[in-house]
Amino acid sequence: MSDAEPAERPVPVHTVSRGLPFVVRYPHVALSGARLARRADVVYATATYAAAAAAAAAARRPLVAKLVSDPAYERARRYGLFDGPLEAFEQADGTSVRALKTLRTRALRTALRIVVPSRYLAELATGWGLERDRIEVLVNPAPPPVEIAANGRPAGFVFVGRLTEQKALAVLLDALEQVQGASLEIVGDGPERETLERRVADGPLSDRVRFVGSLPRHDVLERLAGARAAVLSSAWENLPHAAVEALAVGTPVVSTAVGGVPEVVHDGENGLLVPPNDPTALAAALELVLRDDVLRDRLAAAAKPSVAAIGRDVIYGRLEQILLAAAAS
Repeated sequence: MSDAEPAERPVPVHTVSRGLPFVVRYPHVALSGARLARRADVVYATATYAAAAAAAAAARRPLVAKLVSDPAYERARRYGLFDGPLEAFEQADGTSVRALKTLRTRALRTALRIVVPSRYLAELATGWGLERDRIEVLVNPAPPPVEIAANGRPAGFVFVGRLTEQKALAVLLDALEQVQGASLEIVGDGPERETLERRVADGPLSDRVRFVGSLPRHDVLERLAGARAAVLSSAWENLPHAAVEALAVGTPVVSTAVGGVPEVVHDGENGLLVPPNDPTALAAALELVLRDDVLRDRLAAAAKPSVAAIGRDVIYGRLEQILLAAAAS
């Protein structure tokens, strides 16, 4: 599903407008998927799992799912049915919440294999009643090396990601207000952008925070490489690509210790971890990285080696094996 037609089409891309009502667009995804799946060997779903399961069943094709979050939790928050932490969601009750969880689990049970980017999410999914031996942890891959010109010692912080409630950027702005002289570049777009821009324009951060919108991949990596540190203030998370990308270009990460983030960002080794929803703790970590050159350089030196084993060839090679095995089943 898409808000607009994609600008780049490296492969054939078929879209269903998000502007359509949910009861129309979701079946449309399933029908389009079923039609296309008849000419395919396997259905690989990275979202809309119920629609993908219906498409695979209609076309009589095997399904492999990449699970990047709890879709029932995401919808429950979006619809105002639940506002607690992700870890507490399985104990949440109510007719609508139970229906969302049932739909999620029933769809995923039809997949031959389920790929997840973190051990954290693997354990979470096992708790839904999914068989652990069908779940494989395959972390988000580090990008290939890029040539980026050195511009002296990096000075500012950068955030990369969707501007959504999940990313808790209001907490990051609260923290930044406590760190004198710290600047922040926000790369990305999303539903929270207008609110965040309004807050920055009307407050003490007006000359220290810059919104640059969405950028091509290479430009994003350049921004990360030119930062003092990448910052993630998420309230909940699986394992964001931005953390791996920052480490891959030699930039330490200051992040909340949520979801699978601690599986790649190791506190005191290649970054710093703080509790979620705690602007004071986040400010203290930012202050430390900003003022202590020795610490920052030590974290930066460990960044690239920490993700050297999860390059694209390794991760996508394993994914290819999983898809080929499913197609041959």
